[in-house]
Amino acid sequence: MEKWTRAKYQPCLPLGDNGSRITGCDRHIALSRKAAQEGIVLLKNENKNLPLDKNAKIAIFGKAQFDYVQGGNGSGNVFGAYARNIYEGLKLKGIALCEELSAYYHTYTSNCYQNGEWVGRLTEPEISDELVEKAAEFTDTAIITISRFSTEGGDFTNDDYYLSDNETKMVKAVCENFKHITVLLNTGAMLDTSWFVNEPNIESALQIWLGGIEGGLAAADILTGEVNPSGKLSDTCVDSFDSYPSSAGFYESDDYVQYTEDIFVGYRYFDTIPKADKSVVYPFGYGLSYTSFDIADVKLCDNGEQIFISVKVTNTGEYSGKEVIQVYSCPSGGEITKPKKELRAFKKTPLLEPGESYTVMLSLNIDDMAVYDDLGQIQKSAYVLEKGEYRFIVGNSSASTNISEYVFRVSESKIVKQLTELCPPRELRERLNADGRYTPSVNTNREQLTFDCGYTALDYQKADETIVLSDVVEGKADMDRYIAQFTDADLAELVKGQPNLGIANTCGIGGARIINGTDEGVYTFKGVDKHGVPRVMAADGPAGLRLHKGCGIYTTAFPVAAMLAATWNVDIVEEIGKAIALEIKENNISIWLAPALNIHRNPLCGRNYEYYSEDPFVAGKMAAAMVHGVQSCGIVAVPKHFACNNKETNRFESDSVVSERALREIYIKAFEICVKESKPQAIMTAYNKINGTFASENEELLMGILRGEWGFQGLVMSDWANKADHVKEIKAGNDVRMPDADNAYIVEAIEKGKLSRSELAACAKRTLEMIIDME
Repeated sequence: MEKWTRAKYQPCLPLGDNGSRITGCDRHIALSRKAAQEGIVLLKNENKNLPLDKNAKIAIFGKAQFDYVQGGNGSGNVFGAYARNIYEGLKLKGIALCEELSAYYHTYTSNCYQNGEWVGRLTEPEISDELVEKAAEFTDTAIITISRFSTEGGDFTNDDYYLSDNETKMVKAVCENFKHITVLLNTGAMLDTSWFVNEPNIESALQIWLGGIEGGLAAADILTGEVNPSGKLSDTCVDSFDSYPSSAGFYESDDYVQYTEDIFVGYRYFDTIPKADKSVVYPFGYGLSYTSFDIADVKLCDNGEQIFISVKVTNTGEYSGKEVIQVYSCPSGGEITKPKKELRAFKKTPLLEPGESYTVMLSLNIDDMAVYDDLGQIQKSAYVLEKGEYRFIVGNSSASTNISEYVFRVSESKIVKQLTELCPPRELRERLNADGRYTPSVNTNREQLTFDCGYTALDYQKADETIVLSDVVEGKADMDRYIAQFTDADLAELVKGQPNLGIANTCGIGGARIINGTDEGVYTFKGVDKHGVPRVMAADGPAGLRLHKGCGIYTTAFPVAAMLAATWNVDIVEEIGKAIALEIKENNISIWLAPALNIHRNPLCGRNYEYYSEDPFVAGKMAAAMVHGVQSCGIVAVPKHFACNNKETNRFESDSVVSERALREIYIKAFEICVKESKPQAIMTAYNKINGTFASENEELLMGILRGEWGFQGLVMSDWANKADHVKEIKAGNDVRMPDADNAYIVEAIEKGKLSRSELAACAKRTLEMIIDME
């Protein structure tokens, strides 16, 4: 088959076995369910309340048993053939339910949907004393369901973080009338848990996240003990919203966000700042199991470049299960303020039968423990491995206390990598230190650095015979000569989004068909299309392939990224990446706008469900696994949103005001891991500004760090319909503006000397190279 046949002709060839379609197939649905099972976190299980007895009779409270949220709204929404809710999941397991109680919630939710209300956005209805009493006569065992709707373009409020009045009343009624109570949290982020953590009548609680197409059944698998929970939190859960260091300033302004907590995000804050640990309810990396594990024979050694860890894990309980081993480095003192501990390696065991042991082998690069010195305390603008002792904690959460006897000693501070100051703050008020004190920030007033585009384009020269892109692919023509036959207007066409083809609804890039036609079907193709550039389509993610609801094609809704991170299983994430890529390819899409890997800086961010973790190491490893899986099938993955898109309120113009160190060590570190380990073919910039400059216009970020320091060779595209200036984006190395742009504006900029043909051609060239590399 000729290269790009699918992109050109949209043939919709099935990729399943024996000519069957693979989109939304049983195998992918089973994989979604398996991932949801592994991501569910058992938060509490007193008196071994779970798993449920197979003969148990259950009363389910809360509209979430039917108003189940499978995923977030916006680009992260996926339209599958169905979404299995909690009630259906338990019914499929044969659990006896109080049908009169559930019927009340079913009627309520059905009426709301008929009135045009959205799934997940319903308010909790009041529950009558009479219905509670009838349910209590049926059983002494209850499940409380709580759900939250998450969406792109909007953040949570304090009211969303806590229980509503009706939810509080419902919980109180259940606690007063039932002996055994389980809580199910159907949310895309960690919200308030203080209402059940110390409530003795609530014996167990599960974070079931937004679990995709079979999320309700996966929850039932865990509740009934058919599957042992093995999920671990990828965020820290605390006693109140005010306990998060970013809470005070989250809604300070629509125009900016002050990242004054600096590098102390999540467990880095709660495990370091004096007395902050007192507010922790469930630590980062935490998760219970129905069985027990012994972590022993911990051994560490090094070869001067890497540290190697081995640990023996034994299942000492009565259920088969999986454990997650986590390794944290603990530096001592030094001139540069540091977190008390940082995650350096993790691995999930295979399924271990009772009595079975498994030796987990891990490693970490010593130089990765270096910190960025943006203040010049040892060496300005350098990653420094500071003199001192580095100890290690090997356990199953950030709260583990078993410090290894092994010590790695650095006798003299080492400059691991000398860099240049890039993206420094201009208006950051202050920065938090490890001792809990805030100190005034050192800001800059210098102009942004500029960078050479790295390409010298030939002047426009009309070819005697038209060269097409396939000639370049086959080695018949030179790329430089090929680009030379493009007018400036043609080049401008290559650096903007293109209209949809087929069932695509997110636009694409590449060829533009400028058509003069007649009723007789005679067409003349001009410009870019004449040069054989295919138009390749993009689709949203990251919980699967998002096609328009009305197109009639149902895809597989996988668990959201926050839940995938809670699996701590990079293998299953890579497997999901491959499955999503096959569904994308089968539907003639070439580019997947995912994964999303911004940091969970604050629990109120409405898009946390799309992002992996508060920790950049977890986020980077998960994203790298996803990109590996997607690109192994010939589909372009587009990690997003680069960078600091940690709040949705006024996301088009809000300024993320952040220190250079926090930017490098927290907010772009996950992107760095992903770029270096999985080599994504494209990256999407964020809407917001970073220290006063739109991300897509930020030369220091894109040309200095992404391309210069990290060696990224791929395409950079904007987020959809941003507020940035297209000419400035091109000069900054943001190659394609989505979903459209004004060609005349670009041509005029060249004519007036505001933009060079080489700068424009450099972006066009990277667009063409990405298309060439696709299958």
